[in-house]
Amino acid sequence: MRTLDNGDKIDAIIVDFSKVFDLVPHGRLLTKIANPGVDSRVVVWIREFLLGCTQRVRAGGQLSAEVRVTSGVPQRSVLGPLLFLAYVNGIWRNMESTIRLFADDCVIYRKIINNADIEKMQKNLDRLGEWAVENAMKINPSKNKAVHFTRARVKYPLNYLLMGTLIPEARICKYLGIILSSDLSWAVQVNYAVKKAWKVLYFTMRILKRSNSNTKCLTYTSLVRPIF
Repeated sequence: MRTLDNGDKIDAIIVDFSKVFDLVPHGRLLTKIANPGVDSRVVVWIREFLLGCTQRVRAGGQLSAEVRVTSGVPQRSVLGPLLFLAYVNGIWRNMESTIRLFADDCVIYRKIINNADIEKMQKNLDRLGEWAVENAMKINPSKNKAVHFTRARVKYPLNYLLMGTLIPEARICKYLGIILSSDLSWAVQVNYAVKKAWKVLYFTMRILKRSNSNTKCLTYTSLVRPIF
């Protein structure tokens, strides 16, 4: 926000990693955890946690043979996202632009002053693509978005490439559940939240029409107010 207030511009790329929690190779993950000097007992415990798992599929009443699971970290667990972050911890190396990662939600951005900054941003995207290949991570090119954050009326087109594919430009994007517009106005996010809250409120009013005030208050507190 301060950058835009000063009249500067920021180019940001929202990167979509595809099924990354399922793609983490167990062997490489354990090597990365052991390298920083983590207690060997912790490494052994994590190895026992990951290795030795099997899976099979049931279809039409038939059960397939068991297959060893050699990649992936458990989702919907406390340890799963932590192990994933340990695996991708080196993503920022050799990057001149700022890169932020929250679990598998990734954004890379840079203040743009001249063409040299645009070239540096593209080099960082090339490096990100190389990192993804080196670490067996899959990027979904069609779901990436490029956003030019500025309040200037005249805007240049964004022609950034990631893994050889032109990144589609967007005026708004959703990151960590928040809708961001190119001028950092909160109007779109506020309208979205209000519309969603009204839908939930209207539904609960119909269902609880004859309920007492305590039930209505509890429902509002539990279902509607958290949206805001």
